[in-house]
Formats: sequence, structure tokens, C-alpha cells
Amino acid sequence: QEQLEESGGGLVQAGGSLSLSCLFSGRTLSTYMMAWFRQAPGKEREFVAAISRSGATPYYADSVKGRFTISRDNAKNTVYLQMNSLKPEDTAVYYCNADQRPSDIFKVSTYDYWGQGTQVTVSS
Repeated sequence: QEQLEESGGGLVQAGGSLSLSCLFSGRTLSTYMMAWFRQAPGKEREFVAAISRSGATPYYADSVKGRFTISRDNAKNTVYLQMNSLKPEDTAVYYCNADQRPSDIFKVSTYDYWGQGTQVTVSS
């Protein structure tokens, strides 16, 4: 049974940085496409970033491009999201998602597995 556990969220001032981690267990991480989504209060869950199985190809939402970096270490069964130059509008619960063959990597509904989420709050 696949399980995902996010960590690393917290409170940070605008312009600061946070690093999120997602520990994957149950199966071999290298066979899964991985992604981060986020959900702010009163809003729908939105795509943040995704990364190919090998880690060679990242994908980013326009809103985070140039500020966030997604990476993975398959040997450690962990996916990361480095967030720099944080803005108040980045405040949300961040979720790690996994799927072996997502039909659309930008849509949360195509991922079969996700974690409980970690809260990121950016103060102005």
C-alpha cells in the first residue's frame, strides 16, 4: 500500500524560504510520477510542480517558476520542494501526489495517491 508523508511546512516571512519533503513508502518510488499540489482556504487544489520518474524533467506552474525547485532522490524514497522568495499568496496546504501513469500531470484528479498535507504560511 502506497503511503506519502509530507513534512517541512511552517510559518515564514515574505521573501523567505522553506523546504518540503515527501517520504514515499510501500512501493518503488522510481516507478511513480510525483507532483506537488496546494490548496488555499476557499480555493481549489492547484498544480505546483511535478517531476519525471528519473528526476530529469521538472514541470512548474507559472506562478512558482523561478522560485520553486522540485527534486527527488529515489534511493531515499523522497521528493523535495525547495521554495524560495515566498509570497503571501503561496500560503496553502501543500500535498504530495503520486501515480505511475497520470493521464494529465497537471490535474490532481489523475493521481491515485496523496499525503495528508503540510501547512505553509507566508506572512507579509
